[in-house]
Amino acid sequence: MAAQPDMLVDPDLAQRVLARALRRGGDFAEVFAEDRRATSAVFDDGRVEELASSRDRGAGIRVVVGETTGFAHTADLSEAGLLAAAEAAASVARDGESRTVAFGDRKGVAVSGALRPGDSVPKADKIALLARSDDAARSAGSAVAQVSASYGDSRRRFLVANSDGVLAVDDQVRSRLAVSVVAVGDTGRQTGFESVAATSGFELFDRTDVAELAWAAARRALGKLAARPAPSGAVPVVLASGSGGILFHEACGHGLEADHVAKDTSVYAGRMGELVASPLVTLVDDGTVGGEWGAFAVDDEGHPAGRTVLIERGVLVDYMWDGVRARKERRSSSGNGRRQSYRHLPMVRMTNTFLLDGADDPDGIVSRTPHGVYVAKLGGGQVNTATGDFVFGTTEAYLIEDGHLTEPLRDANLIGNGPEVLSRIDAVAGDFAMTPGTCGKDGQSVPVGCGQPTLRISSVTIGGTAGA
Repeated sequence: MAAQPDMLVDPDLAQRVLARALRRGGDFAEVFAEDRRATSAVFDDGRVEELASSRDRGAGIRVVVGETTGFAHTADLSEAGLLAAAEAAASVARDGESRTVAFGDRKGVAVSGALRPGDSVPKADKIALLARSDDAARSAGSAVAQVSASYGDSRRRFLVANSDGVLAVDDQVRSRLAVSVVAVGDTGRQTGFESVAATSGFELFDRTDVAELAWAAARRALGKLAARPAPSGAVPVVLASGSGGILFHEACGHGLEADHVAKDTSVYAGRMGELVASPLVTLVDDGTVGGEWGAFAVDDEGHPAGRTVLIERGVLVDYMWDGVRARKERRSSSGNGRRQSYRHLPMVRMTNTFLLDGADDPDGIVSRTPHGVYVAKLGGGQVNTATGDFVFGTTEAYLIEDGHLTEPLRDANLIGNGPEVLSRIDAVAGDFAMTPGTCGKDGQSVPVGCGQPTLRISSVTIGGTAGA
């Protein structure tokens, strides 16, 4: 079998490595070879603070025997280097029957659709992009005291070959831009942040108004200079489209990953077929959404990206699966096996996780809310997957009074429980939007997307400093 031009490891060599990995026996073996290039730049207070490029190349070998996994990685993609790693990973097996691997027709090559991958774009163009962002943010007002703009691009090519006969390749190109602004006034220092990111080349910035993005970050910081303390206590909360996706990613999504379910560390374990949310809620994980930050052609185990309906009209209908856990349940992977790099084992991870559109009008949801809080932008947070309890920070919010947005609010926390929040969603609009992010789990980080239309939660606890 001849090597294809974009394959990092010749398929014939991959077969020999898998045979070495299985020579003492084993239920499953896998070769994951990766070549990653990345560029990053930071423009701070009108000057270039950082401009860096990196390349990382290597392979990880995995052998599974029952409930035990052997794993070894190497930066040496030569035959000797790969066979040595396979020998190390195979040490978990003892006196089993050796076998060979045939890929047959189960092979696929995915070619990136990026028009201008970042590694083909001059660094001067990237710096010019940051300078434009800096100028636009500073033009928003004299109270803007500090602007930091960051750019990043990456190209990740990998090959996966395993003892099930899978041979797959993907070429993932991503680009991002973020702007952070500090404004200073009588109430002290306030911050604003905005970003854009996509599974795309530099052409992302042909369709993105970079000045508008930077201005939005500055407007967020300037607006909070006049903000009043957020209320405290349980109030209705309206989440703007896209902004609240991170809440559902963290508070619900992680609990729907099959490894948490198998370990009984998920509040959703054993609840398949039950009503776990409002009937207005349909939650989906979809790695096939073209251009979104968590999109790809195949996952890091070589399975095609998939679309998995997790909660349908409030009913729990499925979990997210990687290959190893799916094998134990005698079902197919959902395309959610992901890893940070060749140095890491894959695990169940989200891709693009979001709530589907409803039938309400976003302005109508606000007008039907006599009193509450409108969250235009959520920040980071944390969740206990076993209980569903969460805490998330707001970075842009407004008071709702008599069905109208009135005063801006200082940053506060949303405190609640994932299943309870899902059950309290009583209005969902049709203005769906996505937000890019980075998901951390067990020391590994991967790009993900999250999103939702404008929706209302009938009651959420706000950890503000004013009375409710």
